Parts: sequence; C-alpha cells; structure tokens
Amino acid sequence: MNKDFREFQEYFKEYQKEFGLLGYRIYFEYAPIGPDFAAIRISQTKMVADVRLNSELLEENKKYKNIRQSAKHEAIHLLVARLAENGRHRYIPENEIEEAEEELVERLVKLLP
Repeated sequence: MNKDFREFQEYFKEYQKEFGLLGYRIYFEYAPIGPDFAAIRISQTKMVADVRLNSELLEENKKYKNIRQSAKHEAIHLLVARLAENGRHRYIPENEIEEAEEELVERLVKLLP
C-alpha cells in the first residue's frame, strides 16, 4: 500500500474520531481524481462516505501536497455534511450552499490543530 495513502487513512480516522463521527461507514480509495488532492462523497441518509486520495497528483501541485491537511479537510466536510445536506433542501441555489460550506471548511482547517 502506498505510504501517502496509508497516512491519509490514519489521519482521516483520527479526525473522524476526534469530531465524534463514528456512526459513518468510511470507504477509502486511492485513484486519479483530477486536480484535487483529495475528495469525499457522502450519503447522509445512508451514513456512508467515500474518501479518495489522488493517486496522480498534477506535477505543479506536488509541492503543495500535505497529507495530514488533506485528511483534515475531508474530515471537516464529513463534520458539516448534515448541515450542508439540510441546506440543499432549502429554496436557495445549490452553488451558494456549496460555496458557504467550502468557506467554512477552509476556516476550520486553519483553526483546528
């Protein structure tokens, strides 16, 4: 198993536990996902998340790679998933909810250890 992927899983699980998100089933994948470092897909109703680490990081992004930070970022998405899902059922454009969620995640990444 790839060292980065193993570390990514370990860090993600640490944050999942720290945030009290143990009710989710988590599936990890190490695969190409475009320009992103990592990504998460969450089914809030099923309490399942697919967490992916990019196996083919773009050359220009490699110098910015931070496995712990990427794991924390995706775990924070899991933390705010319920709020985001509820927000998507309101009468506002979906892109506004996604933008607000991303803004909150970036702020929490900077604030949390």
